[in-house]
Amino acid sequence: MDLKGKVALVTGGNGGLGQRICHALAREGVHVAVMYAQSRDQAEEVARDLVARHQVDAAAFRCDITDAVALATLVDAVTRRLGRLDILVNDAAYNKAIPFADLEGLTAEAWDRIMAVNLTGPMRLIKAVAPVMQAQGQGRIVNIASVAGLHPVGSSIAYAVSKAGLIHLTRCMAVALAPETLVNCVAPGLLDGTRATANLRPEMIERSAATSLLKKPADKDDCADMVVTLCRTGTMTGQTMVIDSGRVFH
Repeated sequence: MDLKGKVALVTGGNGGLGQRICHALAREGVHVAVMYAQSRDQAEEVARDLVARHQVDAAAFRCDITDAVALATLVDAVTRRLGRLDILVNDAAYNKAIPFADLEGLTAEAWDRIMAVNLTGPMRLIKAVAPVMQAQGQGRIVNIASVAGLHPVGSSIAYAVSKAGLIHLTRCMAVALAPETLVNCVAPGLLDGTRATANLRPEMIERSAATSLLKKPADKDDCADMVVTLCRTGTMTGQTMVIDSGRVFH
């Protein structure tokens, strides 16, 4: 798909990885809707920076990804403001560090919150954008999962299971939305400078980097560039690309 002039909605667009994704898309001439949950000033600054640096249109949109009604309103607001919607990047996520062995600590409240943000929210947003993309005759959806969805690692059992679900949701939605809309996934390993990594225990961060083949965290720009590639592709769907410095193979 030719990306110039297209419109992307990036959830968590004001986060460490989300900002890199927004800029990578904007460099290709994509107009960007930066979705945020709480940090309005930061999201609006990201949007202004995209306009100034890449000469595209960009705007910040507040939305609670766990609110089904708000998600439907969001899609309408984006299409009214930017004229269309060609790309959805599901980057928003939530985690809470709970050791796998601490089953008492894995409360129902923690489980429900993680699932709502990491899996149910993306599913609802995909359903909301699907009719728009179908009417336009083409669309691209990229989900941001984690290597925790491929291997029993990560901040908690709930986080790992939510990301495994997002990976399989990618496959299922690829089937449901073909041939107009292609659905793919990026599964990063440990990333420096993100809210998700900031929530991890220091020893978990050190172990993750030390046990990778390249002995370093994954690169946010590599992940963002892969998102662009998956938006551009015309023959790849239902796939998950791992970027983790060589730690998990699938």
